[in-house]
Amino acid sequence: MRRLLQTPWMSIARRHMTRLLCDPVDLCRRWCGIPFFFLNLVRWQRLNRNRAFGFRLAHADFNSFDRFAAAGTVGGHYFHQDIWAARRVFTRGTTRHVDVGSRLDGFVAHILPFCQVEFVDLRPLATLGIDGLVVRTGSILALPYPDAQVDSLSCLHVIEHIGLGRYGDPIAPDGHLKAARELARVLKPGGVLLLGTPVGRERLCFDAHRVFAPETVLGLFGDLKLKAFWLIDDTGMAPTLEPDFERARHCNYGCGLFEFTKQ
Repeated sequence: MRRLLQTPWMSIARRHMTRLLCDPVDLCRRWCGIPFFFLNLVRWQRLNRNRAFGFRLAHADFNSFDRFAAAGTVGGHYFHQDIWAARRVFTRGTTRHVDVGSRLDGFVAHILPFCQVEFVDLRPLATLGIDGLVVRTGSILALPYPDAQVDSLSCLHVIEHIGLGRYGDPIAPDGHLKAARELARVLKPGGVLLLGTPVGRERLCFDAHRVFAPETVLGLFGDLKLKAFWLIDDTGMAPTLEPDFERARHCNYGCGLFEFTKQ
């Protein structure tokens, strides 16, 4: 069954069904959990002697399907990318960092214990008074910073979306070019930009994202110097430091992790 679900056409069909209706695999998993809910409830009613924890239908919360899920996700682009970027920020001894559009519950949360973070995103966000986190509503096409003012900057799994309208931004086929120029503009000489984006067979997956050839990403940031390149390949395993782009070129949907600096 698992091998069948991993075939290209089944993967495509599942992706579209999930976007438009529901995940068929998750739905089957939930249905399989129904008998366990009732079996466990019968056992609970027989064994429980504490009235405070008696069963009430109004408080029921069906989750018996969790027995079929893994303990967690330890792989894929976001898991490894966010750890990679957090380690790079920590290694530099950074105390103030600017992030543009990355995951708040991933990378940003990883570095908040040791670093003040200014987070810029097109969509508004209420911070609820989180220590060390400053949220600024803004566009990657017009960042709210003067030229050459940011010493530590990140943009993880963002630039491939710009100009597709997915997040309410205007349609712009050259949106990724403008975003790259804007990131380079605000970076201070000697500063570091950590960039993560899909790499492999170059194509557009409208309106989700672009997949870039690694050389394309390098060309987007022609004014910056590439310090190092890491690759998360199609297996989703931990990133490896790569001497060139050879493996990245042959990926279908890998993740390129680029560390740039401004001369």
